[in-house]
Amino acid sequence: MRKKVTVVGGGFVGSTTAQRLVDAELADVVLTDILEGVPAGKALDLLESTPISGSDVHAVGLTTTNPDDYRATANSDIIVITAGFPRKPGMSRDDLLRANYDVIRAVVEAVVRYSPNAILIMVTNPLDAMAQAALKLSGFSRNRVLGMAGVLDSARMSTFVAQELGVSVENVHSFVLGGHGDDMVPLPRYSTVAGIPLPDLLPPEKIAAIVERTRKGGAEIVNLLKTGSAYYAPSAAVVEMVEAILKDKKKILPCSVYLDGEYGIQGLFVGVPVKLGARGVEQILEIRLTPEEEAALKRSAASVRELVQVLGL
Repeated sequence: MRKKVTVVGGGFVGSTTAQRLVDAELADVVLTDILEGVPAGKALDLLESTPISGSDVHAVGLTTTNPDDYRATANSDIIVITAGFPRKPGMSRDDLLRANYDVIRAVVEAVVRYSPNAILIMVTNPLDAMAQAALKLSGFSRNRVLGMAGVLDSARMSTFVAQELGVSVENVHSFVLGGHGDDMVPLPRYSTVAGIPLPDLLPPEKIAAIVERTRKGGAEIVNLLKTGSAYYAPSAAVVEMVEAILKDKKKILPCSVYLDGEYGIQGLFVGVPVKLGARGVEQILEIRLTPEEEAALKRSAASVRELVQVLGL
């Protein structure tokens, strides 16, 4: 039997995620949205592409305006939640907090009703706080709720490193920890090019510029698009996580997960390296940090905690 992935939210991130899942033949896909006809139309369009791509999976779209509308999502292996209000120019992720919490509350309560054994991947911003909300609302164990952040932020850093050095992106492995915001923690010391540590290849000022651009990567795209936010790279990041879980790859990726004392952080979602497999988060890897890196991670966690406290989680 094929795996099943539900993508909640039929906007650019959600529909592009659905497309990548179908093209990769990873699972049958259910795409949901509150807009009448939009998810059904996008899913049908996707389905009609499969004879060309040779992808033997099924895609269906649902308009979901009340909990009963989620019935066709039943028994999903993974639920990817992208629904929410998009960030606009001049708008911080923090501004989205209360509005998107209301969206997440309604969605999580509906999807877990029909898929009590699923793994939740949160994409809605502010990412770490929304993941914290999803954990509480779902009642799931912490290994089955995670946020997509570090994969995307690390990919952005890798892009900038590859451009600066004029090398293949396949040679670059970047490492970003912390919350998915302006206080994220890119780690040049743990970032490599063909196994060579980044500080051995670039001077400090070049690295500092890459770190700063990585932190502002989402805002840079928002400012260029004017009326939207990134979706190609976020959807690719989601699919890498989905593939690692569905194929039980035991792949180590930076993800936002609930920390229960790891890295000295208690009861909070923060981006750290984890092993992803069939059970979701199968291991949290604790790496050695310098005092400066540890302090930066604690500052990032503090920013996340402020949002969580506003929501009373």
